[in-house]
Amino acid sequence: MPKTGMEPIRREALVKATIAEIGAAGSLDVTVSQIARRAGMSSALAHHYFGGKDQIFLAAMRRILADFGTEIRAGLRVAAPGDRAAAIVRASFAPSCFTPDVISAWMTFYVMAQTNPDALRLWQIYQRRLRSNLTHALRGIADDPRSAANTMAALIDGLYIRAALNDPDTPESAIGQALSVLHLLKAPRL
Repeated sequence: MPKTGMEPIRREALVKATIAEIGAAGSLDVTVSQIARRAGMSSALAHHYFGGKDQIFLAAMRRILADFGTEIRAGLRVAAPGDRAAAIVRASFAPSCFTPDVISAWMTFYVMAQTNPDALRLWQIYQRRLRSNLTHALRGIADDPRSAANTMAALIDGLYIRAALNDPDTPESAIGQALSVLHLLKAPRL
């Protein structure tokens, strides 16, 4: 008889194990068996809950994006109106969002989105939300809020790529670099 109430716990364990395995491998070159072993269960159970490796990975990315959303909402709640874009930058490199495992998952996600329609759709949702939030935060501050938001979104992605390539940037360093560019985008034009 199956244990009732175990599905959410097991799904969560598989999501965390997926992020950890991708972080250890640096790619999606891991097996469902490795993920299941790290989660303390059989690969059959992992397949039962998710169907396959791609579905487990997409669930892991949805978790990463949910954590990112939580960080943004927390930052925006306490940010002054003129500091909302900076709050988004800080959330992008918050400790829960800028660990080596999460950075590896992001890099894997970018690659997967090139060939997997579900991953591409999830990436597009993330990009629309990030750019929309930045555009709104930069209204009245930047001459062209949409263009400034696109620049900041590209910079955030670029800093993640550098981190994935083992550049020694700390979250604080990444925040400092992004805030410097944000300052330039907000500066009055002469």
